[in-house]
Amino acid sequence: MDEVEVVVAHSERATLRVGDVFLKVDADQARIDAEIEAMSRVPVPTPQVLWHQPPVLAITALPGTTLGRLGGPSTGSPAGWAAAGAAIRKLHDAPLPPWRGPAGRSVAALAAELDDECASLVTNGVLPADLVTRNRRVAEAALRPWTAAFTHGDLQIAHVFVDGDEVTGIIDWSEAGQGDPLYDLATFTLGHEEHLGDVIAGYGADIDIDVIHAWWSLRSLLAVRWPSEHGFDPFAPGCEVDVLRSLM
Repeated sequence: MDEVEVVVAHSERATLRVGDVFLKVDADQARIDAEIEAMSRVPVPTPQVLWHQPPVLAITALPGTTLGRLGGPSTGSPAGWAAAGAAIRKLHDAPLPPWRGPAGRSVAALAAELDDECASLVTNGVLPADLVTRNRRVAEAALRPWTAAFTHGDLQIAHVFVDGDEVTGIIDWSEAGQGDPLYDLATFTLGHEEHLGDVIAGYGADIDIDVIHAWWSLRSLLAVRWPSEHGFDPFAPGCEVDVLRSLM
């Protein structure tokens, strides 16, 4: 190997690529354990676990490419997005794992977290009050009863690989667990509203679009400060702040 590629790195964890092997370094052993357990249970393709020596997990690279990334153009076809929707449905129909993931937070806990974050964003001048207030109202639709599904919990488009119109694998399962299935669908289409119809067509079920919009607002409101504190830019074109503005 003539080089090591840093895929992502911040104070909580880092991922390196060495040839066809990814090395995930995570100081939180529970996240690594959850990832390994989730990959052993899900009915969708995932990387192969090569070895695990805490705090490092070694997994294989996946064939194909991602559908794009938040803040960037989509590189996938409508059929590729639909295939991803079908894979997500297969995951959501799988037997439930015995633990809850972040997508399974209670309505009360989520509402309290959202209110605290909105107050902080306004008080510290991070975002204009009208932008926060409007999106807090939109987010209310996500705070409702839901039927638990096996959720990925962090289903960004950069975590789904396709080759042509076939899903070749889904990565980064450390946030998996029981949760609201529309959280996954909203996370996957965040910043790429133009492909929501393709994803729903592949998913094959009636979806409450207002709840998807609500999760876009809610996730973006909760995600503004963390990227800023870990070397990412939620104000970049197409990212979280642009999503909030688009819902005004």
